[in-house]
Amino acid sequence: MSKFLNHNFHQQKVLIRVDFNVPLNAAYEITDDNRMRATLPTIRKILADGGSVILMSHLGRPKDGPTEKYSLKHLVHHLGQLLNGVSVQFADDCIGADAYAKAAALQPGQVLLLENLRFYKEEEKGDAAFAEKLSKLGDVYVNDAFGTAHRAHASTAVIAQFFPADKKMFGLVMEGEVASAEKVMHHSEKPFTAIIGGAKVSDKILIIENLLDRATDIIIGGGMAYTFMKAQGGQIGSSLCENDRLDMAVALLKKAEAKGVCIHLPSDSIIADKFAADANTSSAPSNQIPDGWMGLDIGENACQQFANCIQRSRTILWNGPMGVFEMEKFQHGTKAIAIAVAAATQQGAFSLVGGGDSVAAVNQFGFASQVSYVSTGGGAMLEYFEGKELPGIAAVKE
Repeated sequence: MSKFLNHNFHQQKVLIRVDFNVPLNAAYEITDDNRMRATLPTIRKILADGGSVILMSHLGRPKDGPTEKYSLKHLVHHLGQLLNGVSVQFADDCIGADAYAKAAALQPGQVLLLENLRFYKEEEKGDAAFAEKLSKLGDVYVNDAFGTAHRAHASTAVIAQFFPADKKMFGLVMEGEVASAEKVMHHSEKPFTAIIGGAKVSDKILIIENLLDRATDIIIGGGMAYTFMKAQGGQIGSSLCENDRLDMAVALLKKAEAKGVCIHLPSDSIIADKFAADANTSSAPSNQIPDGWMGLDIGENACQQFANCIQRSRTILWNGPMGVFEMEKFQHGTKAIAIAVAAATQQGAFSLVGGGDSVAAVNQFGFASQVSYVSTGGGAMLEYFEGKELPGIAAVKE
């Protein structure tokens, strides 16, 4: 049962680490507020209990202290709108006199947003003294920033030691992310199919290795598929290939075979004569791509082959696109996977989509509500599936 939902926050000042690292345009307007929306249920539960909320986050990668471009003050107005008119106060520092005074004066039902944590170098260094200063702002610590859970920063991991066990917990975003990831990695119903895409084998090697002990099927698409094709002696034209990873690709295939895991590579590809939206296109077997041509999406047979595998799955993990889905000519494969995953989910499979590009794809094609869980975690989810312990999770679980 949820520790967060069971807790009554009445009269408590709750310090929440959120992930408000949202994109801003040149006029400092938010261009994608998904991360802010994700954490609204956590904030609303505390306010409804009669607690007050102090929000801390980073924004961007400021190099030398306070920078206008990275100030969280640009988020105040929009946050107030998202909270249906709740007045959001702003402290122009995350520690110091202004922050302490405003936090101390905060009444039940009120919200305070602190200035960017990364204006202090101590945040990324995981400085304990800085973390302790932050901890003095609230009675309870809630970590709801799964996207930063893989960083041992002051506000995401180090701060937890300054709160007793019953006063530190995950928020609803973190609870959902952790529960979904653990379900896939440790409690998966078989058959379990992992769909791994993206450009480079080297980026996904650790995930694939970790999945060899868990998945029944691994589908490989995207640019990384051509490294496997070439490793098996195929002709791949000018397709993307990591020539220094050919031996590793062969070793992975052998390891999968030894463990009885079925690796599915795309039988055919949509090929192009250049990497461009207006390229001439054709199709070819993925291991017989002519010179001067490159594979930029999986072909029709591969779409069917992969969809058949997905349809009989009970657990599905999708990380990475099948092709250059940003260009209309090369988005069919990724879309076909999204359709197959949605259909399998409707028939009772548990599906988790994680990793920036796959998340962007399910959102773009309108399938986000038709899969079991869409992770906002990015790099954190990637490291979790690689089998690494995430500092932000470990610190609260202790």
